[in-house]
Amino acid sequence: MEIAKKILVVVYFIVAVVVIILALIQTKDDEGLSSTITGSSTDNFYEKNKGKTKEGKQKRLLIILSTIFIILSIALGIIYMA
Repeated sequence: MEIAKKILVVVYFIVAVVVIILALIQTKDDEGLSSTITGSSTDNFYEKNKGKTKEGKQKRLLIILSTIFIILSIALGIIYMA
């Protein structure tokens, strides 16, 4: 059981570091109030294929790794409480 704890902790730290790095290099995609004033359209080729771009893949990976991070946090909490 100790080996499983150590492996989970190592995986937890690796996931944490990768999540931090991905969050820091992610671009800001919030247009804010300026898009409503200028009337920019979101019905263009880029918006329809945003998930296939580098930024879209990074965002998807960040969401997946964040979910894994939360699951590992809960699992480690349960393991260390027992």
